[in-house]
Amino acid sequence: MVAVAPARGRRPGSGVPRIEPADQAELDECPFCAGREDRTPPELFAIPAEGREPDTPGWQVRVVPNLYPALARQEVVIHSPRHARSIAELSLEEIDAVAAAWVARVETGGGYVHPLINEGRLAGSSLPHSHSQLVWFDDPPPAVRDEREGGLAESFHTALASQTVVAGAEDLVAFCHPAGRLPYETVIMSDSVQEPWPTNLALALKLLQDVVTRLQAVEGPVPWNAWLHHGRQWHIELVPRLSALAGIELGAGVYVNALPPEQAAESLRSATGR
Repeated sequence: MVAVAPARGRRPGSGVPRIEPADQAELDECPFCAGREDRTPPELFAIPAEGREPDTPGWQVRVVPNLYPALARQEVVIHSPRHARSIAELSLEEIDAVAAAWVARVETGGGYVHPLINEGRLAGSSLPHSHSQLVWFDDPPPAVRDEREGGLAESFHTALASQTVVAGAEDLVAFCHPAGRLPYETVIMSDSVQEPWPTNLALALKLLQDVVTRLQAVEGPVPWNAWLHHGRQWHIELVPRLSALAGIELGAGVYVNALPPEQAAESLRSATGR
């Protein structure tokens, strides 16, 4: 359940959290940068896959096991050999390589793969170098399994009626969820084809990049989470972490959103994307 309460954003201590800028220690010690391959677990996959020895420079995207996994199989996809701190900083060619790496690892099988991106410590990211994670479940997790049949299409049509669409690319559309739990919560999906996995994952990730770029233009470098659900119909969910989950949200299951989705969408549409 969601309650929209604009006045809540004016309560004491409700400032917008920020991702702190890089300091010299971060730049000198980041284990995800090229030339420091020996500081991660041995790589599982890389692009390019040929023409270099594993765990050496010369890669564009690199996949390694998560050093501190929450589940038995959890992999880290390092998005760039340079020290990019956000998906918003990646080139379109780098986004293509990230998408290719996701697909290659998903095709190894092993159950349901949950791709996700965390940016900022408040969003659960322990390292600021741009990366994503792939988490394996034996079966679709509860958040995917319990999605209501037809609910996504219903939300999309509500978004069209309420003018909460932010941006689009070919048959893909990004819209602020009409019942967003937190400010600027956005869904990316196909508006025409119901399919279990995106046929053009790279385009979907570029649209995610576009929305994140707009979000940063409006709110600055804020923490956020995003993930890809796939099953009945794939979609990407983006949840900026602009407010803390407190006792109402965690205890009662009622999410209090201080920013109406129509206002959030208008702000993002007015901002400059990628």
